[in-house]
Amino acid sequence: MAQDLERLAAEAYVYGFPLVFNLEQVRRFTEDGLGSLPPSPFNTFSHAAQLAGPEDDFVSINNDTVYSIAQMDLGGGAALLRVPDTDGRYYVLQFVDAWTNNFAYVGRRATGTGAGDFLLTPPDWNGEVPAGATRIASPTSVCSIVGRWACDGPDDLPAVAALQQALVLQAPPAGAGLPAPDPSAAADLVFFEKLRRWMRAFPPARAEREYQQRFAPLGLLDPGSPYASPAPELAQALRSGLKAGEEQVEHFTSHGSSPEQNGWKLTYHAFDYNLDHFGPGTVDDPQWIIQDRAEARAVRAAAARAGLWGNHGYEAAYAMTWNDGSGQALDGRRAYTLRFDVPPPVGAFWSVTMYDLPGYFLVANPIDRYSIGDRTPGLRYADDGSLTIHLGPDAPADPSQRANWLPTPAGPFRPILRMYQPQAAVFDGTFAVPPLTPEL
Repeated sequence: MAQDLERLAAEAYVYGFPLVFNLEQVRRFTEDGLGSLPPSPFNTFSHAAQLAGPEDDFVSINNDTVYSIAQMDLGGGAALLRVPDTDGRYYVLQFVDAWTNNFAYVGRRATGTGAGDFLLTPPDWNGEVPAGATRIASPTSVCSIVGRWACDGPDDLPAVAALQQALVLQAPPAGAGLPAPDPSAAADLVFFEKLRRWMRAFPPARAEREYQQRFAPLGLLDPGSPYASPAPELAQALRSGLKAGEEQVEHFTSHGSSPEQNGWKLTYHAFDYNLDHFGPGTVDDPQWIIQDRAEARAVRAAAARAGLWGNHGYEAAYAMTWNDGSGQALDGRRAYTLRFDVPPPVGAFWSVTMYDLPGYFLVANPIDRYSIGDRTPGLRYADDGSLTIHLGPDAPADPSQRANWLPTPAGPFRPILRMYQPQAAVFDGTFAVPPLTPEL
């Protein structure tokens, strides 16, 4: 019995981690902000004034775009979003529910770059959509709008700022927000208390609600908190299951089902776990849906841990690696090269961004370069059109190589290749991500 409860608690952790981790970040954005993004109350955009850097300690944050993020509480009713004409500039507004499902997109790929109106509505809403507006139905009353604006460097920031200010959000007063966990819950069981509270406040699709019934023996369906003084057997199972669940999520993150190529995990389908909610800009097609719900739940946990608020692959394709081409762990005490015979095939742009471990954060370096890609000033291509990127903690000895240098942390690291508006060659195998090769 005790072992059964422990296994169930581990399963509940994997299942609930995305919800809890996500809503902890939602609360963080509304109360504390994040580095370049000042805190902003529900139903209000927070606009970054610069590209993200080491002060933005958010998992796998990108250094390609300037962020505009709004945490939405639709408890008071629908919100009208007006987007400006970006005159062809790449941007995306990604809509993420409490369970981390990407349920809609607005932007160049999804809806074009012209001005437009969109009505974001709460669950079970039956109102009238204004003339000319497109409805976006949120599956949960709390959700996030994660906006990214392409930026070509410091000189381009004023143009991005003008677009940010032209982004208009008209919303009624927020509803109840995030229910607070019961303060009487034991400190080391707060995860389960948050999961209990937020599962009730933000119910998922029916199939997922039926799945949740299996967690009744853990107290997760109780109307009041059972975690202040749980029975000893339950308390031990919860604590052991929590540890086991954490280990499982970490394992899924680097050893999941994504295919590998030259040492890279091709996580092009890491955000295909949304099985139930397909709003504007999403692709409701078997190619982009993980049909097996058990697999989808594991993928969702890994995606939240390593890349919370990442896009579907058809918006931005991600490849990431912890190893060089021979399978050896990447180590900042060594230097590596990454040689592209041809650049990644994209409709927008691409980059390679550097992160530390285990936090997956950007790391300060002497040249303030956190990513490198097709928009990097001064990038040097070979006569045959190939591009060699140099990764290491120190600048290359050859001055001609320094324009192509991406600094690494001194210890373990993990880079991400991002391809915005990827072309078909990314997915059909025509394009191969090259290996990282240790320098001699």
